[in-house]
Amino acid sequence: MAVDSPLQSRMSSPTTSEKDVKALKFIEEMTRNPDSVQEKVLGEILSRNSDTEYLKRFGLNGSTDRKTFKKRVPVVTYEDLKPEIQRISNGDRSPILSSHPITEFLTSSGTSAGERKLMPTIEEDLDRRQLLYSLLMPVMNLYVPGLDKGKGLYFLFVKSESKTSGGLPARPVLTSYYKSDHFKRRPYDPYNVYTSPNEAILCADSSQSMYAQMLCGLLMRHDVSRLGAVFASGLLRAISFLQTNWKELARDISTGTLSSRIFDPAIKHRMSKILTKPDQELAEFLIGVCSQENWEGIITKIWPNTKYLDVIVTGAMAQYIPMLEYYSGGLPMACTMYASSESYFGINLKPMCKPSEVSYTIMPNMAYFEFLPHNHDGDGAAEASLDETTLVELADVEVGKEYELVITTYAGLCRYRVGDILRVTGFHNSAPQFKFIRRKNVLLSIESDKTDEAELQKAVENASRLLADQGTRVIEYTSYADTKTIPGHYVIYWELLGRDQTNAIPSDEVMAKCCLEMEESLNSVYRQSRVADKSIGPLEIRVVKNGTFEELMDYAISRGASINQYKVPRCVSFTPIMELLDSRVVSTHFSTSLPHWSPERRR
Repeated sequence: MAVDSPLQSRMSSPTTSEKDVKALKFIEEMTRNPDSVQEKVLGEILSRNSDTEYLKRFGLNGSTDRKTFKKRVPVVTYEDLKPEIQRISNGDRSPILSSHPITEFLTSSGTSAGERKLMPTIEEDLDRRQLLYSLLMPVMNLYVPGLDKGKGLYFLFVKSESKTSGGLPARPVLTSYYKSDHFKRRPYDPYNVYTSPNEAILCADSSQSMYAQMLCGLLMRHDVSRLGAVFASGLLRAISFLQTNWKELARDISTGTLSSRIFDPAIKHRMSKILTKPDQELAEFLIGVCSQENWEGIITKIWPNTKYLDVIVTGAMAQYIPMLEYYSGGLPMACTMYASSESYFGINLKPMCKPSEVSYTIMPNMAYFEFLPHNHDGDGAAEASLDETTLVELADVEVGKEYELVITTYAGLCRYRVGDILRVTGFHNSAPQFKFIRRKNVLLSIESDKTDEAELQKAVENASRLLADQGTRVIEYTSYADTKTIPGHYVIYWELLGRDQTNAIPSDEVMAKCCLEMEESLNSVYRQSRVADKSIGPLEIRVVKNGTFEELMDYAISRGASINQYKVPRCVSFTPIMELLDSRVVSTHFSTSLPHWSPERRR
């Protein structure tokens, strides 16, 4: 149901630029009748790809209507498309999925062990991504004035190129974008000026890149109006880097010379034009601030004109909100867009809302969207219906209901299950708005129990509150289902941080209570298995040394993961990672009591 647009009145403001008005009008146009836009998009995709091997297989015979498409083309997963993708990867240039040449593969962020998924993309996809990027600042300018007077300190990274056996680039979506002319030769825009030079962003050595980007951010500290990274964890990694390297950074600023750790020729040349003279006053300021034990509010101390943090804090990233609040002194956190390697999806039209209230408006011109209803049973568990006739159109989703996202793209993915679970929260004009709930698939299971990411995160949050009186916080965690013991049990790895920045471990009694609180927070099937069936053993928390999860990330990057897209896996099974975690354990703790369970308690 259409509602009055909150953007309409703001567009007429005398402070809104002509460029912003044009972007905002485009959003209004796309969201007034999303169903007609979707019909046009699907028609274009099916028309141009009508001669592909994939669509011919299902006998569309040139049909471009939705009814025929839905009747004949199946809903698929990556495993279903793997043979076709492998052929393209190996060098087959015939029109298998797309009539337009596949120019590269965009890699998913990967899993703790498995191979990366390869998502086909075509050249014009860059234009679609750029279009979505061009809408972000016009929306942000409605809520935060004066952004054209400052710069953004964004920690952005690329990774080294890799190629398939058939010679096609395979890289993360952001690496593809940063290396494109859309980014490298972007026209000057006062609302999109970064402190980080392209040379630093494009350096494949993440250590040199981070150092140069942090140094530039410090040198221009009064110009910074916003701080950002792709994920919340990336911004916290930058703060951790500053904690470790502030003395060397201060020395560079004090002497006006660049550290020998920077040997990339392009960065050295560019930095010679930025770090031009000693600045003893700035160096002394940095030493004074960073040498303090208490780093609460460090972001606003160093960058006093920061208006907000630009990071993703939805889904699994929500656990980082307390740490970001601690380091930023409570600055707003803006989640601006929703995207993946498969496609870019939509934008947040209220970017300054609370993290818990973030919803994304799907832009119907980006791809063809369908939604697989996600049905809940009495215990809160959910599973997407596999009846393909129940898939819902973008314009027909219902507020309050959850769906799994299914997309059809210009690059040839047809009715592809992305794996994201979304909840409809409302509408902008006639376009639905969605809250990201979680990635599909269960994380932990010993027997009939099924624990997903959202449930595990909630259990960790509840248990970690017991550490507050100790002045200790959980700063990272992961898990695995240990089925080597009889019965099997859940193992949770925690990295802790005390008031004095040490790995302060509370007493065994407190940690045992944390184990029990986690079990109390899990679903009734788990608790029944523990109490009545005795098919699951006591939950175990293993506390690891400080820096362990940094090592985990470094290991993933060394195996080809993207520093931009890396997310700590909430469940691990890959032997080398298990060995790394177990080698860093400093204490182990078990639940010493049974959680409450009765046939009447279903939650």
